[in-house]
Parts: sequence; structure tokens; C-alpha cells
Amino acid sequence: MTQRPVLVVLFDDVQSLDVTGPFEVFAGAARAAGDPSAYPLRTASLDGGPVRTHSGLRILPDTTLAEAVADGAPHTLVVPGGEGTRRPDPALIDWLRVHAPRAERLVSVCTGALLLADAGLLDGHRATTHWAACEHLARRHPEVEVDPDPIFVREGRLSTSAGVTSGIDLALALVEEDLGRDVALTVARHLVVFLRRPGNQAQFSAQLSAQTARREPLRDLQQWITEHPGADLSVETLAARARLSPRHFARAFHEETGIPPGRYVDRVRLEHARRLLEETSRGVEEVARASGYGTPETMRRAFLRALGTAPAEYRRRFHSPVKRND
Repeated sequence: MTQRPVLVVLFDDVQSLDVTGPFEVFAGAARAAGDPSAYPLRTASLDGGPVRTHSGLRILPDTTLAEAVADGAPHTLVVPGGEGTRRPDPALIDWLRVHAPRAERLVSVCTGALLLADAGLLDGHRATTHWAACEHLARRHPEVEVDPDPIFVREGRLSTSAGVTSGIDLALALVEEDLGRDVALTVARHLVVFLRRPGNQAQFSAQLSAQTARREPLRDLQQWITEHPGADLSVETLAARARLSPRHFARAFHEETGIPPGRYVDRVRLEHARRLLEETSRGVEEVARASGYGTPETMRRAFLRALGTAPAEYRRRFHSPVKRND
């Protein structure tokens, strides 16, 4: 089997899960494939000494960054994020500038994208990072096309992912590309990551992407929408439930949540349909009705518009290894 050496960069104030998440995926994939050497894994820091993560966990690297590339570049170079990316050691940026382009595959997790950008490696590329750092990345590096929405972005040999656990999703996608769907699903099952999320899935659920309304009637209505995606969710009906005129309701909902009610409903319905396709064996027509689309064609158009893929193809790619019939 082809060996794909993986090198994970370490530094003080790194986010520990940015390191261990992808590390566990690649290690698990080697076991699942029956070849422990499929992904030779190493960690390295500038001086080879222990690093303290942002949570206080101490990690002892395998080697120094210089020694790690002495015999050639790794196949996959993983650059994690963390508070240490805000004021990085200039020597680390210099090392990335020289050696990262030599890796066959360059991966950042969370705010690791800031380090790649500081090294000039994201110039002219589309990239993402943790939602809270997207504005900072765009402001600091206007030459980078920052996309704040997806959980990961893949552009040729360059892959960037959003906050923390999305590094697991990206690593699973890379494993699927290298070793096939069955190995990736085996790893997902072992890690109890039931849903292998597509890269263009939004970083937030509908509820998290919108603000929580301050007024109790609107806040309760947000919850009711989430629990009843198949109901009549027209502005008129929702306004009546909130005991407001349609015009007043639409304005108040937008002011308090940050998005119009119609867009909020669209997100809730898409999220509900996606989960049913991922987690159940319900037919596409039944999923469309349960999610409030009415017809499979309406749901298909919504999926193509938001995710770039039809419901049937979405299910084929992302159906959970743990199937439920509810």
C-alpha cells in the first residue's frame, strides 16, 4: 500500500483538538486499512521541545521541524490553529514559507489558516477558518478569498477547515479520497462521528447561524419552527402565532435574529431534510414532505441552490453508517 507520511506542526498555545482530531483519523484509517504504515505520523515543533496547548495540555513532539523534512517533504502537512496563531514565532512562518509548498498536500485546521496566510501560501486562493477569525483573516490578508460559511474548502493541494472539529471532517474526506469510502466510514464509526459532513455544509446550524431573539414570543417561535419544519411557515402564519401583524413580525424577526423569517425557515428545512437523508432510510418524497418542501422537485432545487448537489446524490455520499428508520 502507498505510504502517505503526515507531519503535524506544533507550537505553544496550539488548540489540542486541532492536533489530535486529524491525528486520530489518519491513525484509525491505517488500522482500518490493515496497514499501519499507510499514514506514517509525526509531530514536530521548531526546537523539538514540549509545547503547551491553549488548554494547558503538554505535548512532546517527535522531532524538530528541521529534522522532520531532512529526508524529504511529507505527503500531508497539517497546520493546526489556536491562540498561538495570533502572534506566531517568525521562525515558524519562515519554515512554512520554505517547506510547506513542498508537501504534496497542505492542510490547515481552524486558525492554522492564519499561519499559512502569514507565509503567503493562501494568496489568490479561496480559504476558510473558524467563523470568529474570518473577519480577522480577511482584514489581515485581503489577497485571500475568505469564505466564512463552509466547514472546509479544498482547492487543489490546499485544504483549509473551519473551527476545531471540522478538522476531523476534512481528514475523513482526505482518507476517503486516499483509501476509499469504506475505510472512511469505518473510522467515522469508531470515532462515533456518525455524520461525515460535506465541505460546503455551513459552519452553523440554522439555530446557531441566527441570533436568539430577545423577546420571548419570537424566541419561542424560533424553537417552534425548528420542531415543525413541515408546517405552514408562511410569514402570515408565523406572525399570527407571534400575535403581530405580518409587517411588524417580519421587521421584528429580522432585527432580533439578523435574518428575515423566510431565510430562517429555508435554513431550518434544509437542515432537517439533510439530517433525514443522512440518518434515516426514508424515501426522498417522504423527506420532502416531512421537511416542508411539499414535492421532491422543490427540495431538489433547494439542495442544488444551497449545496450544489441533488438529494439522492447527497444521500449516496453522506448517509450515516448508523442507519435509523425514524
